[in-house]
Amino acid sequence: MGGVTEDFSGGLCRRWRRHVRGQGSVEQTGGALRFINASTSSSQYTNAQIDDYQRLSRRRFPWHPPLQLTVRARFSHEEGSLSGTAGFGFWNDPFLMTQRRIPAPPRAIWFFYSSAPSDIKLDVKAPGRGWKAATIDALRPAALLLAPLAVPAALLMNVPSLYRVLWPPVQRALHVRESLVAAAMTEWHTYRICWGVERATFSVDGEGVLAHAPSPGAPLGFVMWLDNQYMVVKPWGRFRWGLLEEPSRQWMEVERLVIETGLS
Repeated sequence: MGGVTEDFSGGLCRRWRRHVRGQGSVEQTGGALRFINASTSSSQYTNAQIDDYQRLSRRRFPWHPPLQLTVRARFSHEEGSLSGTAGFGFWNDPFLMTQRRIPAPPRAIWFFYSSAPSDIKLDVKAPGRGWKAATIDALRPAALLLAPLAVPAALLMNVPSLYRVLWPPVQRALHVRESLVAAAMTEWHTYRICWGVERATFSVDGEGVLAHAPSPGAPLGFVMWLDNQYMVVKPWGRFRWGLLEEPSRQWMEVERLVIETGLS
């Protein structure tokens, strides 16, 4: 697939499909695109999203490395005040978010935000929530071979000292790497992902955020969203999911999106 350059001055290009639920909307604001969640409820899923993989099987998702993603964006609220999850990048839509597919282990390379009470503790060196650069590939053969050991390992990792010993090899098998993004979310920043065949790097305004991260496999689809979900995932076997009530109007605004292919 060829590259993409969008400044949204002429509206939303036909290549993107909206996925809007509940109180979510995707609106033109001058020369930018705004993803809006307005007065969300804990009883209704709200999402404002664009993507390029709806109606496609996973094997037909369009993106492979090497490529470079550049997004210029800002948010209505800072980290901790923004509610739900948000972000942009590439993934395999493993959780049936846009259509019926067979559920799959996740693959992703993206800038990902989650607010409290989310606690997705996959990297021993990173917190379980916040604004992060992140990779994961739970479809790797090494990761799948560990699946039969998941239950006994989870029980053992309830002991903190065993968690510190047992989880790092699993994290490496899953190709999990994460790093917090220190940039103020309410200010305009240029976010960049260089997705190589073996390694990936992330930067904000040209400053490195995460380097030499393991690349996930392909193909993946592009996604950009803001929703009212939260999720708790702990290696020691704690899982929880839900929706958040947020009376305020919250948004993510994007004025430029570029995907350049064939870059080393």
